[in-house]
Amino acid sequence: MIAETITVNTDLDEVILVNEYDVKQGVMDKMEAHQKGLLHRAFSVFVVNPYGEIMLQRRALTKYHSPGLWTNTCCSHQRAGEETRDAAHRRMKEEMGIDCPMSAAFEFTYRAEFDNGLVEHEYDHVLIGEYNGVAIPNPEEVEEWAFVSISEIEEGINKHPEKYTEWFKIAFPKVKEYLS
Repeated sequence: MIAETITVNTDLDEVILVNEYDVKQGVMDKMEAHQKGLLHRAFSVFVVNPYGEIMLQRRALTKYHSPGLWTNTCCSHQRAGEETRDAAHRRMKEEMGIDCPMSAAFEFTYRAEFDNGLVEHEYDHVLIGEYNGVAIPNPEEVEEWAFVSISEIEEGINKHPEKYTEWFKIAFPKVKEYLS
């Protein structure tokens, strides 16, 4: 019998702690960083089709925060040693079942506290992708998805802000300005 060696990547549940200039300060367990509200590196991808619509996803109902809320196409955390664009391509495949060309747009920092005691305090790198096809989302990550026009997103946020993630409500106006 031949023994199989399995390599386990122990940094999968870690985030990169940064200062206000996005300079790495260390790594920490993802849940611990969210419990303590420490600033860490993250990214958000907004995928746009040729009609100017943005692909939104509604987060799975089992997510540890913001379950069932509408948000941008994909978001997550870079792994130690992983470039932002590589992380974005990895997570697009893992979350939405697609990949597409994307480019860096802008960065911003935000802090949001949740009812379950967790805090998102992120230095967020925003990327814009281009895609005009069907997504095949991972049901553990995404409840549903849709391409939505800028005006419909604005109307939705104005009428029902509680249906959208905190970071999306902050990033969306910046994305709208970037795209115009």
